[in-house]
Amino acid sequence: MTIPQTARTLARSLTVLGSTGSVGLSTLDIVRHSRATYGEDALPLQALTAHSNVAALAQQAREFHPRLAVIGDESKFQALKEALAGTGVEVAAGRDAVIEAASRPSDIVMLAIVGTAGLAPALAAVKRGAVIALANKECIVAAGDFFRAAAAQANATIIPVDSEHNAAFQVLDPGQAHAIERLTLTASGGPFREWARERMASATPEQAISHPNWSMGAKISVDSATLMNKGLELIEAHFLFSLPPEKLGVLVHPQSVVHCLVSYIDGSTLAHLSAPDMRTPIAHAIGWPQRISSPSRRLDLAALQKLTFENADAQRFPCLGLATECLRAGGHAPTILNAANEVAVQAFLGRRIGFLDIPRVVEETLATDRNASNGETSDLDAVLAVDGRARSVAKDICRTMAA
Repeated sequence: MTIPQTARTLARSLTVLGSTGSVGLSTLDIVRHSRATYGEDALPLQALTAHSNVAALAQQAREFHPRLAVIGDESKFQALKEALAGTGVEVAAGRDAVIEAASRPSDIVMLAIVGTAGLAPALAAVKRGAVIALANKECIVAAGDFFRAAAAQANATIIPVDSEHNAAFQVLDPGQAHAIERLTLTASGGPFREWARERMASATPEQAISHPNWSMGAKISVDSATLMNKGLELIEAHFLFSLPPEKLGVLVHPQSVVHCLVSYIDGSTLAHLSAPDMRTPIAHAIGWPQRISSPSRRLDLAALQKLTFENADAQRFPCLGLATECLRAGGHAPTILNAANEVAVQAFLGRRIGFLDIPRVVEETLATDRNASNGETSDLDAVLAVDGRARSVAKDICRTMAA
């Protein structure tokens, strides 16, 4: 029997920004499960948005009946309109429409848009004081101080969805912040954990996106292969939990079962464990501060038999070291790092540069734009200006490498 508090939790409305990507699909699986478990009125949808996948967005809108469906690619407006004719779902298109969708009065916004494209919609949701289920690490990395200040001013609540940060959110004791000795995020090591650098030089996009444990989009899968994702997550943890760089660390944990460890000054270390299934942290974020049922895989420690840990190899995976340096440097350095990495990953996926060229592009961009790294992320225009300049530099570097 559904208890009253759970009923109130599931009556909250939800907007999913980036509904056709891997996190968006997992989010809607939680909605589907909740409606089957608690009733068809659970988690009513205010809006769904997608970048360009009209067919998938239309199918989702027909199944879940949001008030609004938005396609980011304006050229596909008519196709979406025709696909949803007669459904009663409002249709819109374009970047401004995505931002407007985030501004609509839903209780929870799942921010699953990849890259800095998610920054403006995130800020729109933040400014109205919504609960933000944050699956976009680039918002924090590129605009950490500014994003955090905007959330505080609007009394918005940020619930991290990345498995590691969601785990930290659950394990950290806010009343004992002074007693935290170290926050350790775990990394699977990606598909190339045991590869020599010589072999990685010829790695293909198909190999890079073949993650051993998680089902993720192409960009984040490549970030996992370079360990850049863990570097970005260190920066994100710094801003989310107000921890200095010296209290943050990474361990490689191939089984992807322990997601975070928090060590305290009394010698205690608390860990969060779950099966590698994104539906677990998503369900936690959507249900917070209550817990709701999830269809995610359950953890069977007896079947696993052992859990192993090892130090990350910064020599073979230099992206982790670059991100750590930018965390310590502060200012615009993380913004430049993130922008250069996005450009380099896209160039690699497009087969214009090699896998080992990704950290080279990032390093050269940081070196070229080093003076810009001293600024503060005081407003959105400043962040976007630094981001745009870094992307331009990184694209020039990629063109030179491809020539």
